[in-house]
Amino acid sequence: MTENHGHAHSHDHAAGANRTRLMAAICIVAVVLVVEVVGALATGSLSLLADAGHMLSDLVGLIIALIATIIAARPATDRLTYGYQRAEVFGALINGVILVVVAVSVTVEAITRLIDPAPGEIAGGLMLGVAAIGLVANTVSLLILRGGAKESINMRGAYLEVLGDLLGSLAVIAAALVILTTGFEKADAIASLLIAAMIVPRAVSLLKDVVGVLAQSTPPSMDVDQIREHLLAQPGVAAVHDVHIWSITSGRYVFSAHVVCRQEVFESGGTAALLESLDSCLAEHFDVEHSTFQLEPAERAENEDRTHR
Repeated sequence: MTENHGHAHSHDHAAGANRTRLMAAICIVAVVLVVEVVGALATGSLSLLADAGHMLSDLVGLIIALIATIIAARPATDRLTYGYQRAEVFGALINGVILVVVAVSVTVEAITRLIDPAPGEIAGGLMLGVAAIGLVANTVSLLILRGGAKESINMRGAYLEVLGDLLGSLAVIAAALVILTTGFEKADAIASLLIAAMIVPRAVSLLKDVVGVLAQSTPPSMDVDQIREHLLAQPGVAAVHDVHIWSITSGRYVFSAHVVCRQEVFESGGTAALLESLDSCLAEHFDVEHSTFQLEPAERAENEDRTHR
């Protein structure tokens, strides 16, 4: 059996960069959150308050994501043999739940306001100015987080939350312009519903990814049949079965399989070379960091469970 650790250094570097991105985004979001809450109270705007609520969930989510990346960097132990990398997945799970709660709360309040509008005028001008500040801040945060969104499910959750804030700011700006030009104040509640509608699909997508990792299902980017074909193409390999591939966290794949070898591999002492070849194949073609192979002679494989693949 063997295991490949070729990408460990690059992963540690990426984790450090992600922590820096998260800290920068946290500072920006915290400042804008205060501005939006004050602006919502001053203008009476629900959509601005909804965007502030979404931003609050983002701030909590970003802090959770930062804590998760710090915990995930801790070394493996005898009890946690893959280390704490799953902390990122649990961080993404909490983020997804927060998004759902915010969406439901905003929807309930928006419907209430549409049925029974609150008395008093909404200050459209101030509402527009505050939303514009939020738009700029969210754009900057999005650009900061974009680099880590493809590397980590945890970072993807943070990125999606800020993207939702950016879209929310656009919705508030549109509502403010409608109020300023037409006086139709229900545009504020309608914008709130739009913000909630934008939150839900992202939350569902994130939670779906989290469930996939926790269920140890085959990552969407992986094709088991294609992997088997690559392994079968290695010299000395007669068959491959009992194949398993899953993710520890986003982008960190684990693979195991039973490999039936031709008799000459054992007779010539070529098992070490074959293991190295199999490791290299998975690392180069499928970016698999951890791979474990059980090398078997044909007669042993024939006695194993026929249902193994």
